[in-house]
Amino acid sequence: MPDLRNKTLSRPNLADYERLRKEFFWEEELRQLDPHVKKHGLNIAYEAIDKHCEGPLENHTALRWIQKEGTIRDYSYGELKSLTASFANLLQKLGVKKGETVYSLIGRVPALYIAALGTLKYTAVFCPLFSVFGPEPILQRLKSGNVRVLVTTKALFDKKVKTLLNDLPELKYILLTDIEEDPSDHILSLSKHLADVPDVFEIPFTEPETPALLHFTSGTTGMPKGALHVHEAVLMHYVTGKYVLDFQPGDIFWCTADPGWVTGTSYGIIAPLVNGVTNIVDEEEFDVTRWYTLLQDQKVNVWYTAPTAIRRLMRANFMPVDKYDLEHLRLILSVGEPLNPEAVTWGEKAFGVPVLDNWWQTETGGIIIANYRSMEVKPGSMGKPLPGIKAAIAEIIDNKFTIIDEPGKQGHLVLKRGWPSMFRSYLHQEERYNKSFHGDWYISGDLAKQDEDGYFWFVGRADDIIKTSGHMVGPFEVESCLMEHPAVAESAVIGKPDSMIRELVKAFVVLKIGFEANDELRQDILGHARKKLGPAIAPKEIEFTESLPKTRSGKIMRRLLKAREMGVPEGDTSTLE
Repeated sequence: MPDLRNKTLSRPNLADYERLRKEFFWEEELRQLDPHVKKHGLNIAYEAIDKHCEGPLENHTALRWIQKEGTIRDYSYGELKSLTASFANLLQKLGVKKGETVYSLIGRVPALYIAALGTLKYTAVFCPLFSVFGPEPILQRLKSGNVRVLVTTKALFDKKVKTLLNDLPELKYILLTDIEEDPSDHILSLSKHLADVPDVFEIPFTEPETPALLHFTSGTTGMPKGALHVHEAVLMHYVTGKYVLDFQPGDIFWCTADPGWVTGTSYGIIAPLVNGVTNIVDEEEFDVTRWYTLLQDQKVNVWYTAPTAIRRLMRANFMPVDKYDLEHLRLILSVGEPLNPEAVTWGEKAFGVPVLDNWWQTETGGIIIANYRSMEVKPGSMGKPLPGIKAAIAEIIDNKFTIIDEPGKQGHLVLKRGWPSMFRSYLHQEERYNKSFHGDWYISGDLAKQDEDGYFWFVGRADDIIKTSGHMVGPFEVESCLMEHPAVAESAVIGKPDSMIRELVKAFVVLKIGFEANDELRQDILGHARKKLGPAIAPKEIEFTESLPKTRSGKIMRRLLKAREMGVPEGDTSTLE
């Protein structure tokens, strides 16, 4: 087995970070993406598919679908052009208007990707939903987005949607992917109707501000928020694909995220196709052996996954480089939950390349702050802002907004307006949207700090910060410390109300395989934390648990742990893993 740490890597697209930041202009990147934008506008599906079919990539594999049983089906860029054109023509045949919403409720199968890109080609709005949602969260999202068409399977329709139809008068058509004949005039066989329409479609001129994508993000209470993005977002997907994911010609790319989460759409569909690489889609869920085998057999070059998955692989307790041939793997990236330093350094040993963390949100639509191949990695850091992005730390007290220039001082992470994939609204929640901004600055809701070298460090969600004995404690700092203990696989930290110190720090800990939960181990972990963090910040309580509540995007639901601890309503739990 080759020593991956000595392998020769290609020159990164972003070779000199500081130089590119000085020379970067969005207008120049747009010209590189497509010099003929004035002719046809800026349409995500055109940039992702049709443009490539005008050049040498027409017969290149765009999508490689790996079914649960392991069968592989390749789709070329030319084939995707035809299939998505048929879907766009079907929407036209059904009387769907531009700007109306098409939803998918389906697993990672080709029909989802064809529907997404065909909808964007037609200039309707596409909204993907997790297939594991129950009827209530499905109803909330379909009603909020004024659903017109739903793409799903017969089983999912019968189990989760059928009983909702009386509450969804705007839902005109259900397209079922796995039946041959139409059950009714409004419940149709997708394959039958795709075969009855032309496979050529002329994309209309698309203004950059044309609505394109709708993604829902859970709130701590109440209804989920629908973040609306426009076709101009494709420029962000192109630029981050080039400079953060570092796509090279001929690359094989695998993003493990489900398109029901914004990462699975932005980087599991759009970014790899816009950059002309081969995009791996695995229908199956997480499995250690399957994942390592896929990386090896498909010769994956760039791999984008979540911290939860990395920590699960760490629990397997062996080095993949000792069992698998991963010599083609050039870059591993992670997003969804801040990546603990321990996972970054483990990645270097396990794969021969570090796991590079990056930060963004549903609202930002694309990667905002990242670690890059050409830049020194500081384990635990979010990295530095993408060229073209202005990020800062701000103090916000009684609506007074002040940018903090002092290195190391924590505050609100804020972003200057102007990046292409910034969300344009919260659907039907204009006041809430306006409160997300202070003048030209978007307030992310995350607390962070910036060091003297310009690296950003995540502290925690503003509503997750623990106030204890006069200290402001970020959960991530404590969780990272706990993970340095040899017995700890995962941890989550909350503030538990206390009459003396306001809140005490309580940790929920998942142990690695081979360790037994007992008082002796609990005291050893507590002692480790006190030694590293000091008694004021270290946990006062540790509760061992088999698992932590997480969203399907890998975010630990600390607010859910706190609600359960306090015996109060849990809020929106629809995105739980």
